[in-house]
Amino acid sequence: MKKKTLDKKQIPTHVVLLPDGNRRWARERGLPTIQGHLAGFENIKRFCRWCQKKGIKVLTAFGFSTENWNRPKEEVKYLLELLERGFREELKKYLDKQAGKNMMLTKKVRVRVIGQKERLPKSLREVIKKIEDLTKNNKEYFLNLAVSYSGRWDILEATKKIIKEKIPASKITEKLFEKYLSTAGLPAPDLVIRTSGEKRFSNFLLWQSAYSELYFCDKYWPDFKEEDFDRALEEYARRQRRFGR
Repeated sequence: MKKKTLDKKQIPTHVVLLPDGNRRWARERGLPTIQGHLAGFENIKRFCRWCQKKGIKVLTAFGFSTENWNRPKEEVKYLLELLERGFREELKKYLDKQAGKNMMLTKKVRVRVIGQKERLPKSLREVIKKIEDLTKNNKEYFLNLAVSYSGRWDILEATKKIIKEKIPASKITEKLFEKYLSTAGLPAPDLVIRTSGEKRFSNFLLWQSAYSELYFCDKYWPDFKEEDFDRALEEYARRQRRFGR
């Protein structure tokens, strides 16, 4: 089937990704679950490049939830080490002027990690800070990686900040509240993509995704290809967004 060319106006500004199914992908192949996480991480890097190529300005990807801390200790340790290793590899490429185009982070991308950073290992926090500091002036693309994140935590933290600043209840509006969320300054998500056939938010960007278009793919995340992404974008282009009107 011939690929449909979308008008720039039909491309979402902010895409949210829930890359689900890494463990099931590995188990069905008789592989350790950590191999599924590794394959999933590599696919996220490809997805970042697809987004940039298609003109999507903001990508928020779910990497590790607060609930994931309850998984087996060895799996949690591997996941965090994988994140750190991936960050360090991309940081090295970012600083290498001779690096090729097959890198997740270009000089145009600003990176932010949202979530409970204080719970992360010190070495991971350090490399995250380096990447955030190095990319803070980049403005063409925005990459948010949610690590030790939950939507309820985000809403509670925003509420606590407002209370701490003693802002009168009469002054609290939706617009003001959004300034205290971890995604402050970014547009609301237009399209939420979840793989593996699951159809729920799983406590991710609960406030921000109130009027997002939802797209569910039955494929496990490591099997999700660029043509699957194209189908999601074509489906998004067919939707009529009314925002309750």
